[in-house]
Amino acid sequence: MYIAMNRFKVVRGSEEDFENVWKGRDSSLHEMKGFQQFHLLKGPVNEAEGYTLYASHTVWDSFDDFSAWTKSEQFRASHRNAGTTKPSYLGHPTFEGFSIVEGA
Repeated sequence: MYIAMNRFKVVRGSEEDFENVWKGRDSSLHEMKGFQQFHLLKGPVNEAEGYTLYASHTVWDSFDDFSAWTKSEQFRASHRNAGTTKPSYLGHPTFEGFSIVEGA
């Protein structure tokens, strides 16, 4: 199993816009071989730096299935307007990928 996450630092006050972009997107993840789950996670607020932390979290059968997604037309279509939406980010999203070592 493989978990892929992108962390976003969303400028305070843009949280609702950020969430609406995700809720309104046309996702084709369910069409992809090996896709299991998607979650958008809202984390803590960093008052000192002025952002709320979010993470997109997908679970895949394998790294190879995730990798195939990143090379697919569905991936290109779902990311076509990335960065052109209203929410403001501090920096670029940070990707983190994890292979499951142990789990229930």
